[in-house]
Amino acid sequence: MAARRPQRRPVVELYERIVEAIRRGTYPPGSTLPAEPELAADLGVSRPALREALILLQEDGVITVRRGVGRTVNARPARRGFERLQPVEQLLGGDGAVVQPLVRAVEEPTDLVMQHLPVPARCEIRFWESVVAVDGVPSCLVEEWCVPDEALAAVDPALPGALTTAGAQPRTMLHAVTALHLPLSGTSSLTATVLGRRRGEVLGRSADTPVVLITQVVSVESAPLIAAKYALPSGAPGIPVRQSR
Repeated sequence: MAARRPQRRPVVELYERIVEAIRRGTYPPGSTLPAEPELAADLGVSRPALREALILLQEDGVITVRRGVGRTVNARPARRGFERLQPVEQLLGGDGAVVQPLVRAVEEPTDLVMQHLPVPARCEIRFWESVVAVDGVPSCLVEEWCVPDEALAAVDPALPGALTTAGAQPRTMLHAVTALHLPLSGTSSLTATVLGRRRGEVLGRSADTPVVLITQVVSVESAPLIAAKYALPSGAPGIPVRQSR
């Protein structure tokens, strides 16, 4: 009788099976995964499907591939990335990231802000500017605006006071808002550009430094609450983005 060929499984399902095996201790942190033929047989999958899943695990930081050693399970699980709404200081490194407040002010909204937030032209809104340094290196310039205080209070009466308190602390505006556990959602767009003179001066980089500019709008249900821009120059820590089908 011909040997039954291993059943081919979706790559994402296989990825999750391997991650679950790591969590259970089948492949503990620091251990080396079995060679491909053995691992494919253990999991009951084809080697091409396994190879695709292993590539994804490597990209997400779950395993590390070293020539002459093999595939080693990393000690720390992969960080969640930009697909989850969270403050940029957490995305960039958690405990290793420090927010340095530059501006905490109240000002009239610019035309750019009015494109993203439902605010009248002649009103006063909070504007925060911060630098996030990772391991002592300036890695992200953060600019944040929110709707007027009366609109904040309509969403949650605690919001204006929370932002006033947080304004004196090394935190981003989004960090202060997420601490209230509101039903937040966000949309973002990414643009490749250069820092420009002013942003370059703030980050201590040349004006023509390549930068990824992220424009983000954070909403409560369908009501926009915060508009933010994150300037990440070349050399900044990477932010993982998970995608699946």
